[in-house]
Parts: sequence; structure tokens; C-alpha cells
Amino acid sequence: MIEPLGTTTAYRKDRRVSENNNAPIRVALLGAGTVGSQTARLLVEQQEELANRVGRPMELVGIAVLDPSAVSDPWIDKSLLTTDAAELVTRADIVIELIGGIEPARTFLMKAIESGASVVTANKALLAKCGPELYQAAAEHGVDIYFEAAVGGAIPIVRPLRESLVGDRVLSVMGIVNGTTNYILDEMTTKGLDFDEALKDAQRKGFAEADPTADIEGLDAAAKAAIMALLAFHTDVRIDDVPVEGITKITADDIAAATAEGKVIKLLAVVDQSEAGISARVYPALMSLDHPLASVHGSFNAVFVKAEAADDLMFYGRGAGGAPTASAVVGDVVTEARHIAQGSVGPVIPIYATLPKAPLDASKAAFAVRFLIHDKPGVLAAIAQSFSQHGISINGVNQDIKPTLHDPGYSGEIQQLRLVTHMCDEVTLREVVKEVSELDAVTGDASILRVLD
Repeated sequence: MIEPLGTTTAYRKDRRVSENNNAPIRVALLGAGTVGSQTARLLVEQQEELANRVGRPMELVGIAVLDPSAVSDPWIDKSLLTTDAAELVTRADIVIELIGGIEPARTFLMKAIESGASVVTANKALLAKCGPELYQAAAEHGVDIYFEAAVGGAIPIVRPLRESLVGDRVLSVMGIVNGTTNYILDEMTTKGLDFDEALKDAQRKGFAEADPTADIEGLDAAAKAAIMALLAFHTDVRIDDVPVEGITKITADDIAAATAEGKVIKLLAVVDQSEAGISARVYPALMSLDHPLASVHGSFNAVFVKAEAADDLMFYGRGAGGAPTASAVVGDVVTEARHIAQGSVGPVIPIYATLPKAPLDASKAAFAVRFLIHDKPGVLAAIAQSFSQHGISINGVNQDIKPTLHDPGYSGEIQQLRLVTHMCDEVTLREVVKEVSELDAVTGDASILRVLD
């Protein structure tokens, strides 16, 4: 159980207390991959400029990597490389964690915090699973923990939720927070590619990893949704609280149907609050072209925030990439260094609310459902009857006149039948779709998409 965070008595190493201390602020870096390498470059190349902004010099005292011989970046001093991350974090004022994963990253950050070091991380998987423990440890030891780069890369969304909107009441946060999936869906829409073709193209261009599972299955977006939900609603939300659906079932037929209706499909991370509690979800959705998020193309990210007093806010930019993400990391480092130079500490992350998690059937939406059916009389009537028996009203029907495939053992045509429902709950909708899919006249897998108003 995580106790509510409040004010704490700040603890700092003696060498960091005095505002007049001109000794360099020691910075340790864990990881020298794509983001780590660019972070090191910014710290080295902008050293004098950053010192002017902080009011004290900053010194990169070590870079922990698995294999020092594999590091070839010209701006990295090879004498700084070490394989002993556990030792390195104990002799730094600020520790930057960019190795990813849960362990040993969690152990290193906890060791750094307990040693009196402030920490910066871009590790959304770690924060989505263990964030509250890290936030509480930082508060108890009087050090900072910042993680702007964990959500949206270079897009400043964490700080607005954590600080800028702290005097307001956030109602909902909805965004495109994974550049890989947005690129794939955009290529399917603009170039008519199927999913596998678009994924391979994303991998060739470096937008997708060799193993893209975390992206295309929505797990990366789910981690970011958990982080945003905790910040927005001050409630302990973990990745296990986030129902998630990826984009692997999106077909060229789904894209074509959306285009014909003047809509696009986007993978969204959505967090909101209702009478039933708070909800954090990740799912692909249909949205009209006039929605602000519909115009987010390629690997860009955007987050749409609705607050009670501030109303609508939108944050847009590069959601990934070495240099953009490093920009957010170094921004956090400078913030923490300023606090150290002034003998102060930034605000804690309050987790004081115990809002319930809304059940899946608490929220309602319209859905577009696509079935593949054997083209014979009575099929539409049987499907409509199933929907009616479960109390789901159908708003529109579209039956493609062209066959899309042939079912072995069936000599007739296979056609697409697309239904759009009125508002209903997802649990009931999926029960109906499962029931309809078991009809003899229905074949293949049904496609289900939320329709975003």
C-alpha cells in the first residue's frame, strides 16, 4: 500500500546543500543507446550553456554500459565508461536511467535515491509498474524524480499534468502516444498498404523495432496511459489496470471503410473520470477528419487534455527518436540541477486519492463492427435479431457488393457486412459479436472499432 505523499524533510548530501557551492554537479548516465548517446552529446556539447542556465557547472562523471568496446560515439570520453552501474550511482548528484526494462533499472534507481541522488528516467515500463514506490522513495529522501521523456518523447506533457494543471481539475486525457503505430496506420491510410507491408516499411525506416510487439499490441501506449492517469487523477494506477487492444487486427478493409466515411483510424491512449471511477484504456478508434488528432501523421505524437477551467489543450510533436527524447531528458536534468544549486527540491507527486477503477461496462460508445458473411438470404435478419435481443440498437448498415475472399467449402461469395451501433457498453457488444460469429453464415474474425465522437 502506497501512503499518500505530502511534504517531507529534505535530505541531501552535505556537498549539495550550499547555494554558494560552485563544485560541479555530478551527473551519471546509465545506458548509451540511441537516447543515451544523444543525451551524452547534449551534456558535453552544451556544457557551458547548461552551466549558465543552472548557475553551477555540471560534470558527466560516468556512463554505465554493458560493453564499453561497443561505444564509438566521438563525443563520449571512453575513460567515463564503466560496467559497474551500482557503484556509479552512489557517487553522483543526478542519475539518468536510460537502460529500460524493470530490472536492474529499478534497483539502480532505488540505490541512487537512497544515496541522496536525484533521478531522471525515460523508462515508461518501469514507471507504469513501480512508479508509486519510486515517487515515495524520492519524497522520503528529499530528492527529485523527473520523467518527461517517458511519455511523448520531446512533447512536454508530463510537466503540465504534474505542475501546470495542478490548480485545475483534469477531466480527461486522450492521445496518440506511440509513433510506430501511428506511422503504420498512416501508411495504410495514405498508401493503401496492408498491415504487414506497413510494419515492414516501419522497420526498414527505423520507426519499428525488430520485435515490435510492445508497440503494435498497444503495451507501450498502455504504460504511458497508466502514467498519465496517475498524474491526472492522483490515484495509484498501474499498467495492469489498463485494458489494451493493439492494431494487429486492423485490415486494409477497415482502412478503406473508414476512408469512405471521411474518417481515420488511430490508436489512442484514453484516461478519464466518471461517476463510476477512473478509466485508462488503449484501443484503436474511428475519428472524423475534423478531430484535432486526425491530422497527426507519420511518427508524430499528440495529446489532447480537457480540464475544467483550462478547457481544451493540445500538445504535439516528435514522440520518439534519439535527439528529441534526449532533449526532454536533458531538460529534466537541468531542472534537477537548478534545485541542487539552490539547495531546494521540486514538488513531490501526490497520490492521495483512492478513486475506484471504472468497470469496462461503465462507459458507453458507438461501435463499428465488420463481419464476413456468406451471401445468402436471411443472414442480415439473423444478425440484427442477435443485436436486438441484447438491447443494442443499430444505427447504420453497409454491405459491400464485392467479394473479399472465398471460404473453403463454400461456392458462393463472401461479403463484408458493416454495422454501426448506437451508444452501448463494450462488454455487451462483445458478447453479441461472439454470438453472431458462431452463426453458420458468418466466417473469419469480426472487426470491432470504437467510433469517437
